[in-house]
Amino acid sequence: MAETTVNLKMPFILPSQAQKHVTHNEALQRLDALVHLTILAEQPAPPSSPPEGACYLVATTPTDAWTGKGGRIAIWQDGFWSFAEPKGGWRAWFIASAALKVFSGVSWQDIPLPDSGSFAELGINATADNTNRFVVSAAASLFNHAGNGHQIKVNKAASGDTASLLFQTNWTGHAEMGLAGNDAFSVKVSDGGAWNTGLSISPAGHVSRPNQPTARAYRTGVSFAPTAGQQSGFTTLALNQGGFTLGATAPGGGNRVVVPAAGPYLLGLNVAVLTSSGHTTSLMLNGTQTLIFMNGVAGGAQMQSATGVFSLSGGDYLTLGHAGTAQLELGAGRTEISLTML
Repeated sequence: MAETTVNLKMPFILPSQAQKHVTHNEALQRLDALVHLTILAEQPAPPSSPPEGACYLVATTPTDAWTGKGGRIAIWQDGFWSFAEPKGGWRAWFIASAALKVFSGVSWQDIPLPDSGSFAELGINATADNTNRFVVSAAASLFNHAGNGHQIKVNKAASGDTASLLFQTNWTGHAEMGLAGNDAFSVKVSDGGAWNTGLSISPAGHVSRPNQPTARAYRTGVSFAPTAGQQSGFTTLALNQGGFTLGATAPGGGNRVVVPAAGPYLLGLNVAVLTSSGHTTSLMLNGTQTLIFMNGVAGGAQMQSATGVFSLSGGDYLTLGHAGTAQLELGAGRTEISLTML
């Protein structure tokens, strides 16, 4: 018959043994140390004043009373060191690292997570909550393939719900892309207050830029005979997208067309002439710079048009400049300008 148990090496009380209480107490002490095993520290040498019942993991190349006991559990009881050799599967709480570890048979390792599981909330270096049930606080996050491609899926319950990626600065949203309240893919930006859609793609694949600066302006009325050397403006924005406005009144009537944002623009000028004895019509930038210049011919009704690409700044304004003598036809589709940011 063996004298100790297989796993914890606790001594048996043998038949006809004297002082059986000694063997029994030794077994109790071993149980007291190894059940709910707690490791105070891993070190190569014994501490000078260990507390009663303290357990240490003996490091490699041990010294003094621990010489030759590397890898074992050193237990201080009744003024002496006893040693237990761990077996595969033993678990212990390591106070220094505040971690529960398992002995693999070779070394102490963190207890591995299961291959699959379900969590109501999960925070990685952060605290999850009932709304943000999965939270990651890190310099970067990597979603890698497992041999082929990789998809990130964002699913919503109904068309009127939102499935999107929201980009924030100090917890305030400034950009969003995805399906926001419908099934059109959109890219939106914000100044921290109002949101504006920069790009929208319909389920049919039609692309629109609802805030891309685009305008068409004309002057209401039937006809107009400008005075040579004066400038005239417009009264109606037949198309206005992206924030164009009508500014100050031009000397020859109508208003300036004010540009909302900086960028390259495609400009178009149409001039409908009822009669002319020789004239020119110019598209003017800020009242001084000629962008488009067209010469008319003496005679009756005629239509002139020209286009060009120019760099404009927010706050610039456009007017028409006149020279010579002519009677211009007014109204939509007659004398008008069009412009769109490229």
